[in-house]
This record gives sequence, C-alpha cells and structure tokens, in this order.
Amino acid sequence: MMPGDSSMASIVQRIARQALITFRSPPRFGEEPAKSFLENQNKLRSLMTEIRASDLQLVPRRSDDIPSGLPYHDPPVTYMHICETDQFSMGVFLLKNGSSIPLHDHPGMHGMLKVMYGKVRISCFDRLAQTDAPPPATPHQVSSLRRSLLRSSAEYTEESGPCTLSPDQDNLHQIVAVDGPTAFMDILAPPYDPDEDRDCHYYKVLAEGEVKTSEKDKEVWLMEISQPPDFWCGGEPYPGPEVCL
Repeated sequence: MMPGDSSMASIVQRIARQALITFRSPPRFGEEPAKSFLENQNKLRSLMTEIRASDLQLVPRRSDDIPSGLPYHDPPVTYMHICETDQFSMGVFLLKNGSSIPLHDHPGMHGMLKVMYGKVRISCFDRLAQTDAPPPATPHQVSSLRRSLLRSSAEYTEESGPCTLSPDQDNLHQIVAVDGPTAFMDILAPPYDPDEDRDCHYYKVLAEGEVKTSEKDKEVWLMEISQPPDFWCGGEPYPGPEVCL
C-alpha cells in the first residue's frame, strides 16, 4: 500500500482518519455546527455504520465465556484502547451480561458509538436551564441537582446505526447490556481530561422506577453522585488492526 493510499486501509484506520478530520475544530456548546463539520460527521457516521466485530477481530462472547463470582477482581466493564490524539479517543467497551455504564456526562464533548455485537439500551438526556424550583432536598443536595430532559431510550444492535452525542444534545447517557454480553466501539472528541474541565460525572434520576421508552421528552431531575461502587472499568488488549495517525 502506498503512503496515504486509503483504498486498502482497514476500516478502523479509515474511521480514525475521518474522526481526525471531523473533530479538528468541532462546534462548542451553544455554537451552530458549520456545514463542513456536518458533512464530515456524516462521512464518519457512514463509516461507523459499516464496521463489524470481525473488522476489529472481536469474537462475540457468551454469558458462560465470562468468569463469575469474582466481584472484586472481575470488572463488569472492560475497555480496549485503539488510539488517542488531542482531538479524539477511540476504543471498545465490553459489557458483561446484566452490567451497565451508569448515567454520566461528557462535558463539552462530541461522541459516537456503534454496537459491535449483542444489544444495549441507551437512555439519553439533555441538560436544561435551571429555571424551575428543584424538588425537596437538603442544601447540600440542591447544588448537585440538574434539571434535564430525557430525549430517548432505545435499544441498539450491530444492525443499528451509530448513536451520537454533542455538547448540547444527548450529552448524558446510560448504557445497559440487554440479554447477554455486548461490545460497542466508542469515539469521544475531545477525550476526557480533568485538567481541561472534561471530567466524567455520574448521576441518578430522581424518579421512581426505571426510565421507560414511552417517557421520552420528559423533564426529570438528576442528582450528581459519586461513581457507583458496583461499577468500575478494567482494561484488556485490543486485538484488531493497528491504527496509524
């Protein structure tokens, strides 16, 4: 393959190159996206729609492939690092049967995820202006409350298109494994960086019961919480094609 020739590059390499182009100068919170950004985002979405587990040399796991009974040594979620630049990070999250990534945010960040195998349920929220009086709470809790809008709650499989987020829309989400283990490819732009005020914050919905699909476009109150004790993320080697940027 000649240098710069994309015709023979792996699809993961082409996705990484397109992500680099797309997120060189992405719109910030409150900014209208430029036409060029939307065009490049659509190209990235098309590439992400095409990719499959086999392109990353991922073998779909079954529930009995995963060791159980080791809650302190066996993380419910693992991450395969593919690549990272100042503009974006890319990797694969693997969730065990019945596990979830708790409701969390992506401050000032764009994102795109694509299921590689299995099924996930993703509930997406927007943060709203604090115009209404908050629900009854202690003075300490009031500062942790966030008025939000549940925009969607839907299931995704490898046949689904990518799920996207932006600084303004669908920026908070919860991801739950449904009916078995699952894995999804994930792009975040720019990457998390606490030194740049892009730390990950966790939340819980102040409502009885779970979020239902029929409740989309419903205003809710979220409370910022510490990282749930039953959630932590381990690491494992990425088996797929190397990415060079």
